[in-house]
Amino acid sequence: MEEQIKPTCKLVGEDGNIFSILGRVSRALKENGKADEAKEVIEQVMLSGSYDEALQIMMEYVEVE
Repeated sequence: MEEQIKPTCKLVGEDGNIFSILGRVSRALKENGKADEAKEVIEQVMLSGSYDEALQIMMEYVEVE
C-alpha cells in the first residue's frame, strides 16, 4: 500500500490559539484535496481532552513547519 503524503502547514511563529491552528490545518487539507480529512480532524479535535491532545491529532494529518 502506498503511504499518503501529508500536506504541510506552517505553525511556527503563528497564533497559538487552538481554533486558529485548527483553521490553518483544515485549510491546508482542503487546499490539497482532502476535504473529508479536514472535516474528520475538526471532529476529532473538538472531542479531544486537552490542548496537547488536539495538537497531536492535527499533527497526524499535516506536516508541521
